[in-house]
Amino acid sequence: MLDKLVHIENRYLELREQMMNPDNANDMQKSIAISKELSSLQEIYDLSQEYKKYDWQINEAKEILNNESDPEMLDMAREELREAEIKIEELDQKIKVALLPKDPNDEKNIYLEIRPAAGWDEAGLFWTELLKMYLAFAQKKWRKPEIVEEQLSDIWGVKFVMVKISWTQVYSIMKFESWVHRVQRIPDTESQWRVHTSTVTVAIMPEAEDVDIVIDPKDIEMDTYAASSAGWQNANKNQTWVRIHHKPTWLIVNIGDSKSQLQNKEKAFAVLKARLYQIESDKKTAAEKSTRWNQIWTWDRSEKIRTYNFPQDRVTDHRIHESRSNLPSIMAGNIDDMIEKTIVENQTRLLQSETDK
Repeated sequence: MLDKLVHIENRYLELREQMMNPDNANDMQKSIAISKELSSLQEIYDLSQEYKKYDWQINEAKEILNNESDPEMLDMAREELREAEIKIEELDQKIKVALLPKDPNDEKNIYLEIRPAAGWDEAGLFWTELLKMYLAFAQKKWRKPEIVEEQLSDIWGVKFVMVKISWTQVYSIMKFESWVHRVQRIPDTESQWRVHTSTVTVAIMPEAEDVDIVIDPKDIEMDTYAASSAGWQNANKNQTWVRIHHKPTWLIVNIGDSKSQLQNKEKAFAVLKARLYQIESDKKTAAEKSTRWNQIWTWDRSEKIRTYNFPQDRVTDHRIHESRSNLPSIMAGNIDDMIEKTIVENQTRLLQSETDK
């Protein structure tokens, strides 16, 4: 680990010198690349400097203990040694986590997609509550999210909704919310007071860049139309809605939240790229049958990750085997602690896998 830190420190200092070079400052593309790499090394560099400081304190304290006879000086040295050893242990763990392989998607914005699954009307109702939970969480932590696609259904009221959340490190925080969420409660229409079980699926997709996905224009069919009922947002007589059909995958995207057809077209292609990027990522994961970059969980999409039990006022995360009470607070968007614990658990598993290599 120390060898890695020396290499990273040298690279960090080299990049800082390059940033101050006037020739690089005039090359915008090169300057951005240097700045991005410098930023990616900043955390490890800062940790290594702190590690060296406390390592020096340990050596200094040991030197005093070996050569001093003054009781007061010895007491101070013992206290400094104890505190420095505690800090070194904490920093050692932080550095190991910082040195883990990085997921290239962690810095990206996300598209959050929610669909009712099993449970009919109750699934549709819980779908709405789960959406409100994520919207409240995102607005509290970052900024107001944007609903970019919504498809209605005569059965559940909605087929799915897609929300875009833009901010630094959004994917790294939200990616473990993917897969099946289960709800257990007594519906208002249940006369026998029986608990019903329903499920909703959540997908977290990183926003794809042009370099990630290239779409052949020949593979696209695009239609424009006007919203035809009050169920659609911005219902009007202008053909502002855009429907894109990607023929090789049969993916269809409908966007109409903006009054501008051009804006809706841009959003539709962005959503399509995100879905195609997710498909390619899933193929890669299935082929490798191992961890996906820094994501240790490889759960089947049909498996539940969390259960919301309303009669017992309890939510259980099945990955970390932990339950929490106060469901009203959780459904109001206070899910920071649950998300943080899944991230820590994933890091713990990754560290163990690195140790086992």
